[in-house]
Amino acid sequence: MAKRDPYAALRFKEFNVFLLLRFILVFGWSMQFIIIEWQVYTLTKDPLSLGIIGLMEIIPAFSMALFAGHIVDQSEKRNLLLKCIGLFSLISFGLFFLTSPSVESDWESTYILYSIYAFVFFGGLLRAFFGPTIFSLVALIVPKKVYPNAATWNSSTWQMASVLGPAFAGFTINWIGVHWSLCIVFGLVVLAFVLLFGISRKPILNPKIGEPIVQSLKEGVRFVFKTKAILGALSLDMIAVLFGGAVALLPVFAQDILKVGSEGFGLLRAAPAVGAFLTMLITAYIPISKNAGLKLLAAIFSFGVCIIVFGLSSVFWISVVALFFSGVTDGVSMVIRQTILQLKTPDHMRGRVSSVNSMFVGSSNELGAFESGGNSKTYGNGYGSCFWGNHDPNHSDYYWDCIAYIS
Repeated sequence: MAKRDPYAALRFKEFNVFLLLRFILVFGWSMQFIIIEWQVYTLTKDPLSLGIIGLMEIIPAFSMALFAGHIVDQSEKRNLLLKCIGLFSLISFGLFFLTSPSVESDWESTYILYSIYAFVFFGGLLRAFFGPTIFSLVALIVPKKVYPNAATWNSSTWQMASVLGPAFAGFTINWIGVHWSLCIVFGLVVLAFVLLFGISRKPILNPKIGEPIVQSLKEGVRFVFKTKAILGALSLDMIAVLFGGAVALLPVFAQDILKVGSEGFGLLRAAPAVGAFLTMLITAYIPISKNAGLKLLAAIFSFGVCIIVFGLSSVFWISVVALFFSGVTDGVSMVIRQTILQLKTPDHMRGRVSSVNSMFVGSSNELGAFESGGNSKTYGNGYGSCFWGNHDPNHSDYYWDCIAYIS
C-alpha cells in the first residue's frame, strides 16, 4: 500500500495561494462579524438585536442561494470570486465609515444601528455567492485524487482563521476601538483581492451553458435529494447547528454573565475554532473515512452536549472548555461533510450543490442565532438571558426553562 501523503494538496502552488487567500478572507470576515456583534450590543444592550444580525444575513443568503449556485456553475470561477471580494471591500469600508467618531457624534444611534443591519443584509446577498464560488474553485486547483486531503487543509485553514480572527478582534476592540479595528478588516479584504491574481482563470466545465434557470435549479436540488450520502450529512449537521445557535449570544455572556470584557469575548469566540482546528490537523495524518457515518452521528451528539454545558455555565473556564470541545466535535463533522461533498458532486454541479449546502447548514447558523436571541428575550430576566448563574433563585422552574431553551 502506498504511503499516505498528508501534504499532497500543499504540493500545488495555486492551492497554497488559495489557502492564504482563504485565511485572510475568513480572518477578516470573522473579525468583522465579532466587531459588529460587539458594537450592536453596545448600542442596544438587547440580546434580540444580536439575533436580528443573524436574521438580516439569513434572509438574503437563503433567498439567493439557489440562484447564486446557478450563476456560479455558468461562470468562470476566479473572476467571479474577484467580483465578490471587491463588493466585500465596499461593505467593509461602509462599516468602517459608520463607526467613525464624526458619524457617531452626528447620527442618532438608531440610524447607525439600522445602517449596520443594512450592510449585514447586503453581506448576506454576497455570502450566497462566496461559498459556491470557493467550493467550485478548489476542485479546479487540485486533482480529484487529493480532494480529501485538500478538504482537510481547506477546513483547517478556515478554522485557524476563525481562531485568530475573533481573538484578534476582541483585543483590537480593547486596544484601538471598533472604528480602527474595522479599518484593519478593510485592509485585509484589499490584500485578498490582490492575492487572487496569483490564481489563473479556470475553464467552465458545465456543458449546459445557457440552460434555463428553472431547469438548472431543479436539476441541482434533485441531485442533492437523490444522493443519500449528501442529503444525510447535510440534514444531520443542519439540526445540530440550528440548535447550537446559543453561541450567537456570546456578547451577552461576556459582558453580563461571565463579566470578562472584550478580551474574554474574543477567547470565547476563538475556543470552538481552536478545538476544530486541532482536530483537522490530526485528521490530515489520521483519516476518519472509516465508519464515517457513525463518527458523524457521534460528533453531532457530542456537539449538542457541549452546547448544553456551555449554556448552563457561569464559570469562565468551564464555558471555554465546553466551547473548545464543541469545536472538536464540529471539526470531525466538517471534515466528513466536506469530503463527501467534494467526492460525490460532479464538476458541472458544484455551484448548485454548494448552494443547497449553504441553505441546509450555513443559513442554519444565522437562523439559530435569531432563535437564540429571540428565546433569550422571551425567557430572560433583566439582562435578557436565562442562563445558570444569572437567574432568580425564587423561581424553581427557571433552571428547566433554560434546559428546554438550550436543548
